Amino acid sequence: MPILPELLNYADELTEIRRDIHAHPEIGFTEVRTGDLVAKKLAEYGIEVHRGLAETGLVGVLRRGNSHKSIGLRADMDCLPMQELNEFPHRSTHDGHMHACGHDGHTTMLLGAARYLAEHGKFNGTVHFIFQPGEEGFGGGRVMVQQGLFDQFPCDAVFAMHNKPGIPVGNMATAPGPLLAASDRFDIWVKAKGTHAAHPHHGIDPFVIAGHIVLALQSIPSRNVDPIDSAVISIGFIKGGSAYNVIPDEVHIGGTVRTFRTEVQDLVERRMAEVAKSAAEMHGATAEFDFRRGYPPTINHAAEAAFACEVAEEICGAGKVDGNVAPSLGGEDFSYMLRQRPGAMLWIGNGPGDDGCYLHNARYDFNDSALPVGASFFAQLAERYLEKANAGG
Repeated sequence: MPILPELLNYADELTEIRRDIHAHPEIGFTEVRTGDLVAKKLAEYGIEVHRGLAETGLVGVLRRGNSHKSIGLRADMDCLPMQELNEFPHRSTHDGHMHACGHDGHTTMLLGAARYLAEHGKFNGTVHFIFQPGEEGFGGGRVMVQQGLFDQFPCDAVFAMHNKPGIPVGNMATAPGPLLAASDRFDIWVKAKGTHAAHPHHGIDPFVIAGHIVLALQSIPSRNVDPIDSAVISIGFIKGGSAYNVIPDEVHIGGTVRTFRTEVQDLVERRMAEVAKSAAEMHGATAEFDFRRGYPPTINHAAEAAFACEVAEEICGAGKVDGNVAPSLGGEDFSYMLRQRPGAMLWIGNGPGDDGCYLHNARYDFNDSALPVGASFFAQLAERYLEKANAGG
């Protein structure tokens, strides 16, 4: 089955909604305007609206028949704290805020599916439309789960999509098992001895020590982690000093670590602490190390991922769905929902990524031609899942 024709009929409206959200981006837990827009649309479609989870999150509830079977469909709503460089009419109107990850598209696709299911859906059970705040580093998915998302809105399974530049529009991809990595952050404070830059021998230079640490950290993935596993240690910043002719007392190093398995995560954390402290001691200084575990890896459940692929092929066509795509070292807080309920995340094609149109890029924009594809998939997935669940499959 191709894209649902009813969704093509209101593709222009979906584009208008998506561009409106894009023009008014809101950071995590401040998605008031976006939430109001979503709530208004759901109410227009005749869907129950429940607000208040994770501050600005909301859930739409659509019931048909008498079955107790249920499915959750999730979309994220927040933007990134970055300045948009695009010049098209729907560019961000909020300085320093931008929908550079496509959450405006995710929200709109789920709204499109909600409208279709409310007007044309043929199913027996309940569909929960989960609109989540604060995915970009705020852990909105975790907060929704902690505040009783699945207690208030029981779901037998939960699914989500994320757009993926580099995959053609009309194509989708996923895989059983790890799809996205754990996303952790670290800080290292090198505490040395400041002095006049003309007389470095009177002090202990924290920048030299920081240089040794940065280089040594890169040996952990290549020499301590089994090559079969994956690990990335990336430095995000090095801060220290305030004058050209002063060697400061302290330098601050920060960055991110990405892994797929807890055992690798533990190894990397332990070795990073050892490397930082040993490098500092070698130069007569000290180092403090802090490792903060963020989003866990996004682990798809095999049966649900396979089922989602079958439905995706109904929409996209044979040969346009990769059911065993290579995982990414990006992170996602949909992982918290998958820890509580079976389900899967899929990638939906956003096109080639020309002219810098990649995730977290200042010239990114969601591809509106993907809206009816994603909305059709969500709608078809809900109907097929409930049909299978009621049949005992």
